Amino acid sequence: MESAAEGERSGAATAAPAGSDLPPAVRVRHDAAVAAIRSAYAAIPPDVPVRLAKRTSNLFRFRDPAPKSVAGAGGLDASAFASVLHVDPESRTAVAGGLTTYEDLADATLRYGLMPFVVPQLKTITLGGAVTGLGIESTSLRLGLPHESVTAMEILTGDGRVVTATPGNEHADLFRGFPNSYGTLGYALTLTIELEPVKPYVHLRHFRFSNPDACMEAIGEIAAAGSYRGQQADFVDGTAFSPDELYLTVGAFSEVAPWLSDYTGQQIYYQSLRGPKEDFLTIRGYLWRWDPDWFWCSRPFGVQNPVIRRLWPRRYRRSDVYRALVAFDRRHRLSDTLNANRRRPPREAVIQDVEIPLSRGADFLRFFAGKVGMSPVWMCPLRLRRGQSWPLYPLEPGAVYVNFGFWGTVPLPEGQSDGYHNRLIEREVAALGGQKGLYSTSFYTEEDFWAHYNGAVYTGLKQKYDGGGRLAGLYEKCVRGQ
Repeated sequence: MESAAEGERSGAATAAPAGSDLPPAVRVRHDAAVAAIRSAYAAIPPDVPVRLAKRTSNLFRFRDPAPKSVAGAGGLDASAFASVLHVDPESRTAVAGGLTTYEDLADATLRYGLMPFVVPQLKTITLGGAVTGLGIESTSLRLGLPHESVTAMEILTGDGRVVTATPGNEHADLFRGFPNSYGTLGYALTLTIELEPVKPYVHLRHFRFSNPDACMEAIGEIAAAGSYRGQQADFVDGTAFSPDELYLTVGAFSEVAPWLSDYTGQQIYYQSLRGPKEDFLTIRGYLWRWDPDWFWCSRPFGVQNPVIRRLWPRRYRRSDVYRALVAFDRRHRLSDTLNANRRRPPREAVIQDVEIPLSRGADFLRFFAGKVGMSPVWMCPLRLRRGQSWPLYPLEPGAVYVNFGFWGTVPLPEGQSDGYHNRLIEREVAALGGQKGLYSTSFYTEEDFWAHYNGAVYTGLKQKYDGGGRLAGLYEKCVRGQ
């Protein structure tokens, strides 16, 4: 009789999914989907790059289309893992496929008066993507990052196995190393996550600050007290329009709402931060407040012009539509050609999220205003929920950080080439003791990259779960764009 480990390697046995108590009919469909994707993965020739076939992407590492393979022109079909399998309101947990969008996940859980601990701000971010590529939102000061609410992951590893990784089983190293691995160790097929109860509405208060130091000091007060000026801090994020105009938005669950705002129509959420100082949204409206205008990044498409906005169908006021338009522009170099024809300087895309220790947050804002000059800048405080670090994205347990997000283009100084501003940012983030997310372009040398992202641990995980190198390495994928 073969051992369980031998069966796992050969395909004769399949690890229990990340929700072993799935309803029987769901479990049967799920097991069939697992068997099918393992077969499809095994059928891809070893010399053909493996990529997931996805309808949408929130990455900003643009690259050439993947070569055709036996899995189809778009890559490995994982569409069977794009839905919520089960919500258990009693245990406050959900089991969902790795390609489930947060829009679908939130809709499924809100029916029970529950929501994921952290719901990233764009509707088409997937659960697996937020875990392997890191996500964040306004509950992150209170509840950490999305992967910290995961209790089990069913992963198709690079060597073709399907394993269930939990904090305490034989694959605990993969469980802890999966966040920030960006699909280079394997793909999450299903994940079990914790949920928290919600109330129907969110009461928002917007607090203005006239300098970065005062704003960072207020974040420290919120982190210590869980509230600010009498407002419960169930949600906290902020926006810096300039070094002397910054806002923190503190949200609290509410059973009642004297009025409701709607930012899916003519009104634009980020513009509302400047006044009035108080607002109410439904819980669903709050979760997706940023999506209709992709924060403020819908501006280049003219969608914020009242005339164009009235003509632009509401169903197309979505982040994935804007992302597709940007991809089309990049693919055909439309903006670059237009700027050249008008004799304008070339522009560099500066699209990044960085985590900076709270004590250095004001320094980063001053640097960014002086050296890059893009605005607004999103601010989202966070603190690791369980007081422990995660090896591929080391943050100090218990420490408060501020995520600064900035997304747009800036003109290149004369004589400078593409990457000038991004390299400045990478050096400053390192000097301030921070970390940079890898969903967009990076310019690190290989030595610097592995110093930041724990090369020793990653090498061991890569050898254990993808020893044959079927999947791209983390540096190759995130820096070289392979």
